[in-house]
Amino acid sequence: MSIAQNVAAIRARMERAAREAGREPSDILLCAATKMNDAARVREAVQAGVDCCGENRVQELTEKLPQGAYEGVPVHFIGHLQTNKVNKVVGAVDLIQSVDRLELLAAVNKAALKKGVCQKILFEINIGNEPQKGGFTPDEARVLAGQMGAYPGVLLCGLMAIPPISEKKGDNCKYFAKMRNLFVDIAAEKYDNVSMVCLSMGMTDDFEDAIAQGATMIRVGTAIFGARQYQI
Repeated sequence: MSIAQNVAAIRARMERAAREAGREPSDILLCAATKMNDAARVREAVQAGVDCCGENRVQELTEKLPQGAYEGVPVHFIGHLQTNKVNKVVGAVDLIQSVDRLELLAAVNKAALKKGVCQKILFEINIGNEPQKGGFTPDEARVLAGQMGAYPGVLLCGLMAIPPISEKKGDNCKYFAKMRNLFVDIAAEKYDNVSMVCLSMGMTDDFEDAIAQGATMIRVGTAIFGARQYQI
């Protein structure tokens, strides 16, 4: 199937999942995870109607931007971001979804102030408490959200999570539900520099469960572009 056909199929699944959850399909955004796909293939996804593109690697982002890969939709950074590469990302993307530690938040804030921009971010949450993964704990996120007034160069727009790898459908619903509760709790506090509008969770294998639990954005790569071919 073509990229356009894949996007159409995903949209149909999104609509069905939203309707079953009593939600409006238009309230859920489709982010194309464009890792290891060249500018031409990314443009195909944009033309097929994805809502935004998400890059995992700074090198790919900086290569594809001047090629007009994302023209017409916002581009997000969704991968692990090293502090020494923050300057290449801040101001170049609409949203950094993967702010996963205090050091990175401070670096993003500093770069944004220096560039005279307000950088939108999400907190990445280690919702499965996995030692091999980065991310804030839910309690850390609650506390830090209340301190966002000390970071005038950024705007906290929500949360992102990558739950543990699930063995069967439905396994991640408990993690998605915890994310939704955390999202609602922080939103209710009305903190400075916080505007909770995005709950980014769910990928190719579990996005329907994420939608059922309240995701406002899903990040899909394989179902759009096919399996990635990693070099050995």
